[in-house]
Amino acid sequence: MNSDTRRRSTQLCLAIPAAFLLVAPTLVVVPMSFTASPLLSFPPTGFSTQWYGRLASDEAWRLATLTSLSVAIQATLLATSVGTLTAFGIARGRFPGKSLVQALVLSPAIVPIVLVAIGTFFAYGRVGLVGTPAGLVLAHGALAVPLVVVTVAASIETMDPRLDLAAASLGAGPFRTFFLVTLPLIRPGVLAGALLAFVTSWDELVVSLFLTTPVLRTLPVEMWTSVREQLDPTVAAASTMLVALSTAGLVIAYVIGLRQARRKS
Repeated sequence: MNSDTRRRSTQLCLAIPAAFLLVAPTLVVVPMSFTASPLLSFPPTGFSTQWYGRLASDEAWRLATLTSLSVAIQATLLATSVGTLTAFGIARGRFPGKSLVQALVLSPAIVPIVLVAIGTFFAYGRVGLVGTPAGLVLAHGALAVPLVVVTVAASIETMDPRLDLAAASLGAGPFRTFFLVTLPLIRPGVLAGALLAFVTSWDELVVSLFLTTPVLRTLPVEMWTSVREQLDPTVAAASTMLVALSTAGLVIAYVIGLRQARRKS
């Protein structure tokens, strides 16, 4: 066994237990969601899909799910649009204070989420956005913008800038060049950023706790309230749905990034 094979084997032996420790607590909720017991417990007793039925039929859970989907889709569109343009400006722009602008754009991903939530709550309180769908969309979009900027900027950095110059020399204006030349080339990065933005909004809890009301709740907030008030397996069914959609989004983003890397090579 050569040194390269030995190193890979060592890395694999370390990665598998670490991955198990990270993923196992999340996957525990999956069998708990199929329990026949009226109480949330592990290991589950019996087998039943009644809690998924309740998740679909209960008005509070249904409205929370629809609210989360609506907010996540709108936040994704907002974050993808703003993040893509911001990434293009940072990657191709040359202006004083570029590093400071980049740090400010990425600050929502660096600052502790509780501080972001508190600041957002007081800022929104002054303009009446607390407890509104628009406030949630703006807040979730702001949290997702850094992820879009990072993924799109990585795609732009690998793109040959002479292609833009060639389009301009042929008479294409800046907007036409961006939409007909640049955007198709960086599409994988944009799609990956959009998926990460959706997952960020779909799973977000802390900021939502500060901005929601008893009437307007996202699914994570409804889950938090359910855990505090009652421990029935409906929350496990909701958790399983969150994990499934989040995992699907991350897997798709990974596949897109992998295909992009293969095309470059």
